[in-house]
Amino acid sequence: MTDVNSVNIIGRLTRDLGENDFGYVGTGTARANVSIAVNRSKKQGDEWVDEVSYFDITIWGKTAENLKPYLTKGKQIGVSGHLKQDRWEKDGQKHSRVSIVADVVQLLGGKSESNSDGGYNNGGYQQNYSQNQQSAFTPRNNAPAAPEEPSSEDFPEDIPF
Repeated sequence: MTDVNSVNIIGRLTRDLGENDFGYVGTGTARANVSIAVNRSKKQGDEWVDEVSYFDITIWGKTAENLKPYLTKGKQIGVSGHLKQDRWEKDGQKHSRVSIVADVVQLLGGKSESNSDGGYNNGGYQQNYSQNQQSAFTPRNNAPAAPEEPSSEDFPEDIPF
């Protein structure tokens, strides 16, 4: 039995995608490492204060390649994915880090003054993984269709509860 490991988060990129943040792994698959800041307001006493949390996100494959020009500091993105824990030992010290692996990345907000979305405004990219971490690029520009209203024929008149 598997457990549920799912994350949906919206935040702003904390830095431009630099040369150390984007690259190709040994199999030729692209990888982009980004960090987002997520603001949350909470009440302390009589006033509201902002609390900021930072999250590291890894984007794989064609999604990383296609989003590379748009991943700039301050850009708001939505990410659906899963958590991944990395553990390692260095100089006798054990270390651990939890990050988000993106399955779907959505560019949010309008065009900014410093960066044009080039038509990808509110467009999303879905990451499809196979067992060997290879990915396929699937544009997600259309919202899913609204479900149909149930008809009276779908429900019996007498509900047994």
